[in-house]
Amino acid sequence: MSEKRIAMWSGPRNISTALMRSFENRSDTTVLDEPFYAYYLFKTGLNHPGRDLVLDSQSSNLTDVINQCIGEIPEGNRIWYQKHMAQHNLENSDLSWILNLKNCLLIRNPKDVIVSFKKKFLIDTVKQLGYPQQVQIYDYIKKKTGEGPVIIDAKDILEHPEKILQKLCSSLDIPFSFKMLSWPKGGRRTDGVWSPFWYMNVEKTTKFKKYKKSQEILEPSLLNLYDESMFFYKRLFDLRIKP
Repeated sequence: MSEKRIAMWSGPRNISTALMRSFENRSDTTVLDEPFYAYYLFKTGLNHPGRDLVLDSQSSNLTDVINQCIGEIPEGNRIWYQKHMAQHNLENSDLSWILNLKNCLLIRNPKDVIVSFKKKFLIDTVKQLGYPQQVQIYDYIKKKTGEGPVIIDAKDILEHPEKILQKLCSSLDIPFSFKMLSWPKGGRRTDGVWSPFWYMNVEKTTKFKKYKKSQEILEPSLLNLYDESMFFYKRLFDLRIKP
């Protein structure tokens, strides 16, 4: 099998860390956790939990981070799975470097994202949720290569983990491994320094949790944000890998 550099572009409050666990449990894969987080915080000035720790742990130089992502795969493995946040691509960012990787989009229904995200932060714009950036990535790759990136939906994975992961691996031209369906409980040395603030729940898991529909009703002040998010989400949802 040839080397594979996989960029999985998610938004916040998705199952992105669980999916990273799934890939890291393979014997042929090294993972990279949100390499652009320090750059994002440095450029936006956002005061996320553990901001200073993040800035001290990673380079905030865009060129350095890009070179890391397209560089040599660490640990002598054949697969490099990179967990990326779509919202870390700031406006007018040069996306040409992503053509060096096999890109995938991990999407999640906006209601589930908004319900979770608003417990942590005030939401001012849909750009905080990554949906416009995911569509931008899709359109850019489709224009440059003639084929859009692979798209998977969080609910599909939670309801049909084996089936979706098999199809995902086939799309990536890598062998499926049953090791992807479960993993040891706890943290990882590969987790970002922000893990104490964000990964408490996933550290308790050993597999993908069964999907549970949220019963929470969005307050009126969030309905416009929801509608705007759904506009982007629906574009990608119809193009996803289906169970």
